[in-house]
Amino acid sequence: MTETIPAYYAHPTAVIDEGCRIGAGCRIWHFCHVSTGAVLGEGCNLGQNVFVADGVSLGHNVKVQNNVSLYAGVECADDVFVGPSVVFTNVRNPRAAVPRRGDDHYLPTRLGRGVTIGANSTVVCGVTLGEYSFVGAGSVVTRDVLPYALVYGNPARPRGWMSAHGHRLNFDAAGWATCPESRQQYQLTNGHVSRLNS
Repeated sequence: MTETIPAYYAHPTAVIDEGCRIGAGCRIWHFCHVSTGAVLGEGCNLGQNVFVADGVSLGHNVKVQNNVSLYAGVECADDVFVGPSVVFTNVRNPRAAVPRRGDDHYLPTRLGRGVTIGANSTVVCGVTLGEYSFVGAGSVVTRDVLPYALVYGNPARPRGWMSAHGHRLNFDAAGWATCPESRQQYQLTNGHVSRLNS
């Protein structure tokens, strides 16, 4: 008799609604809830007590740590890291007495490839976090973040630049920096960073 190996693992306490799409190799831990219409790419990991709403899409290899709710409108590219207890919103001006539900009211929040969001940060809806940007723990993100930018604080402000491997980049007078781990080179031109040997 041949044993069928499931395409993904879900802890017995997880709630997986019919109609969601879950990629191969995903791991979904205690007390998670993946809603109808949610899409998880291959190799994603949802820590304990993660909620994924209808309309949320996660790319491949997205890591969502404990106690995070991903509401409709959140879109994550590949290799995104969402730290413990990060908060996302999807309505800019919520009122209990005023119905503001659905696509007409939910603002998209887009996380580019390789984004890191530190623990206990809040990301206000309608912003885009550029690829490999890095949000320090406890920050409140209220506006778009450039690719490779390091931001932190309340509100989060630019504080420097990070490599794709997660190291602070120190640019010389000519606008060049090298990641100490990968040895990849980066160039800073007119306030934007690009990776040269990716």
